[in-house]
Amino acid sequence: MAPWALLRPGVLVRTGHTVLTWGITLVLFLHDTALRQWEEQGELLLPLTFLLLVLGSLLLYLAVSLMDPGYVNVLLQPQEEAKEEQTAMVPQAIPLRRCRYCMVLQPLRARHCRECRRCVRRYDHHCPWMENCVGERNHPLFVAYLALQLVVLLWGLYLAWSGLRFFRPWGLWLRSSGLLFATFLLLSLFSLVASLLLASHLYLVASNTTTWEFISSHRIAYLRQRPGNPFDRGLTRNLAHFFCGWPSGSWETLWAEEEEGSSQDV
Repeated sequence: MAPWALLRPGVLVRTGHTVLTWGITLVLFLHDTALRQWEEQGELLLPLTFLLLVLGSLLLYLAVSLMDPGYVNVLLQPQEEAKEEQTAMVPQAIPLRRCRYCMVLQPLRARHCRECRRCVRRYDHHCPWMENCVGERNHPLFVAYLALQLVVLLWGLYLAWSGLRFFRPWGLWLRSSGLLFATFLLLSLFSLVASLLLASHLYLVASNTTTWEFISSHRIAYLRQRPGNPFDRGLTRNLAHFFCGWPSGSWETLWAEEEEGSSQDV
């Protein structure tokens, strides 16, 4: 691998995340926090649990950031060609269109990501902290990562607060606890961001929509012509499909079923 490949944005972002994660963990262990007190008392279960959660969140982060988010294949395999023919046989109110950037036939809910230079199925957003898209394949893992990361952040926030001892003179306090206090502020910011992200994504999952569709519904043809969300099948089925892939089926088929139901109602 060429040396300049190490300076790619993805490598730098993932390296920065890893260094920051273990750096904050090290600060919590080196200062007089509850972690140190548990160690001194011989209670190793909680410190080991915390370390395992940190490691698990880091592994989930790397999995989401490195995996294929659901790219639309440029060169169709024979099996995919058959699926394409089956999709074309489904009556559609909105014909599938070709992407003007990579010239692939875009399925419903797919979008071209200019950062990744690929079309992504059930595109949600491009995450700069992951340096990867969040799409059909890695969106469930992304939500699981947010949940685990929030647990780690809130626990770390408690640990940082447990080690803070406010006293005067402030100069001496700043030298002894300044780094831990900065860690506490950083964890507070990250906890707020993770909480908002997790809450928003759980809402989107429950209604079977994506960040892109939620923000840009007025610009998307298959949403602009409908008063509601044509992909919403109720809370239970939305969650089952998102996390377990059940019930299966293409979005084009579901769209056609919704169109037929709407026509019959009229």
